[in-house]
Amino acid sequence: MNSSILITKEKLNLQVCYDFVQDPSCGGIALFVGTVRNATKAKEVTLLDFSTYKPMAAKEMQKIADMALLDFDILKIAIHHAEGALQIGDIPVIIAVSSPHRKAAFAACQFAIDTLKETVPIWKKEHFVDGEVWVNATP
Repeated sequence: MNSSILITKEKLNLQVCYDFVQDPSCGGIALFVGTVRNATKAKEVTLLDFSTYKPMAAKEMQKIADMALLDFDILKIAIHHAEGALQIGDIPVIIAVSSPHRKAAFAACQFAIDTLKETVPIWKKEHFVDGEVWVNATP
């Protein structure tokens, strides 16, 4: 198996993703770690809440992994996403990619996060001191 897909309410683990993609044949591992920041559009963020349609989200994440494995010279890819309430500094998404060469690992990692944000049914609600707003109400 060359892909690891996970949607969980548990804290995401960067080491698990790194260990999954690591391979002696690979000279490059690219990682994207999304973190909850404390401000957006000049408003103070207090937390983010991620909702998913889990069966479809997992299926779409697997499609992204399969496309990355076909279209880029990579060996393995992990795409892990959190759901539920996350505090400032928490990690909602990790993408890890290994490849014999760094260029393919970087390209596949960027492809994966960009495509995930466009196509996967995961919705984000930003909570502020004075209210809340759904950010990406449709994938």
